[in-house]
Amino acid sequence: MTSNTIGATAKSAADSVAAVLDGRELVVASNREPYSHGYTDGEIVVDRPAGGLTAALDPVMQAVEGTWVAWGDGDADREVVNDEGTVGVPPEDPAYDLRRVWLSDEQVSGYYRGYSNQVLWPLCHLDTAKVNADPTFWAQYRQTNADFADAILDAAEDDSVVWFQDYHLALAPRRVRDARPDATLAHFWHIPWPTWDAFQACPQYEQLLDGLLANDLVGFHTEAYCRNFLDCVEAATHARVDRASASVSYKGQRTFVRSFPLGIDAAQRAELATSEAADDYWQRFREGYDIDADTRLALGVERLDYTKGIERRLDALERFWEQYPEWRGELTYVQKGTESRSEIPAYSELQNRVADAIERVNDRFGTDDWTPVVSLTDHVPDAGLAALYREADLALVTPVRDGMNLVAKEYVASQTGESGVLVLSELAGSHEQLGDESVLVHPYDEAGVADGIADALELSRDERARRMAALQRSVHAEDVYDWLESQFQTVAAVERGRQSSRAMLER
Repeated sequence: MTSNTIGATAKSAADSVAAVLDGRELVVASNREPYSHGYTDGEIVVDRPAGGLTAALDPVMQAVEGTWVAWGDGDADREVVNDEGTVGVPPEDPAYDLRRVWLSDEQVSGYYRGYSNQVLWPLCHLDTAKVNADPTFWAQYRQTNADFADAILDAAEDDSVVWFQDYHLALAPRRVRDARPDATLAHFWHIPWPTWDAFQACPQYEQLLDGLLANDLVGFHTEAYCRNFLDCVEAATHARVDRASASVSYKGQRTFVRSFPLGIDAAQRAELATSEAADDYWQRFREGYDIDADTRLALGVERLDYTKGIERRLDALERFWEQYPEWRGELTYVQKGTESRSEIPAYSELQNRVADAIERVNDRFGTDDWTPVVSLTDHVPDAGLAALYREADLALVTPVRDGMNLVAKEYVASQTGESGVLVLSELAGSHEQLGDESVLVHPYDEAGVADGIADALELSRDERARRMAALQRSVHAEDVYDWLESQFQTVAAVERGRQSSRAMLER
């Protein structure tokens, strides 16, 4: 897909980014690569971005012909690159370079499974009891960030714009800044930023802040996370924090801190929900699980992660069927859970507990004609997921902590039939945008979640339609392309301010 064949919203975003770059190189750095290569029957095949940020950013990268630096993995990934570790993508019409960083087994264990997902992930989700501050994790995190930075420096010129993605690369900006002092660096943190008392539990908090403050712009999902970040900087460093401008002056560098709520490709989601493939999946699903046409459907979709509140949700559903027996046999809950990070004990143990909870609820309330909880652990195609979103009368999005939660937005965008209801945790970042027209619940309040489910089921058709229409206006207006444009327009404003300051100093 080249820039002249992409959708109108993606084309607008690409044009906006290109205008900011004005011919300069854009280098994107992320842990995950936009294209991966593998073997099927001895032949190399390409796995393309199916959704999310990589799918949205891909056409923009094609339009500006930049470089994407990411972790390469496997023999096929190695076979297709040149001597510099680079391959042109997309394969049928290469428009930008994918530069792969190769990690040793020790780095994968320490940088990714270790520091990223056993230190930073629980820390940022305020679950400090799960932090495993093994010193070898930190050593591998530092080394891998240096490797990423070196790969970025190979691609970046003195005036390039470098855009770092997420918590895997907190240290890399400092190394890049030292070597390219005139480059423009931006960083988006895709998970929550914790409060200072939680962040202080990290032994390396000073080094992490030093890395992030090498950026010209640091972005978070919400204003609350921005405030938390500034609180941490103020408490942990000698930097000057200007609350009025939400900026930090540190080591001769000014870093602006802004919120950019991540969106989805809402138009694409709506189109997929009305597709023939979605219709076919829904028909097979209903027949395969004996779902009656009159049965109401509730849906949960997430990775099997302890931040998602799945166990508490299942407890709340058990309480719901206990206190509202009239809904037994009338409401079926579908749990689409994807196993994740199973090598980490906290995740494998959670997966077992979730399976046990589902079995417990089904044993207690199930009948020959009705299964209360349908568990989907196998792969569900995008069209199938769109069908489930479309047909669900309720979406239960009840994380105990979440940076944004795009499932809530995918559900809203996919509601192309009769309107359902979003039951949303007030601890999800998306509640700032979607909370007013959702049924808001607190994930730790089991009785409150059960009552929230009952309240949602009792809403009139007109009220459901009104709420969903308001949610859809928000989700379509603040989609992923609006997110992209907002950040690069802010980058342009930061650059103008920097140029103005230099001009004043030179007078």
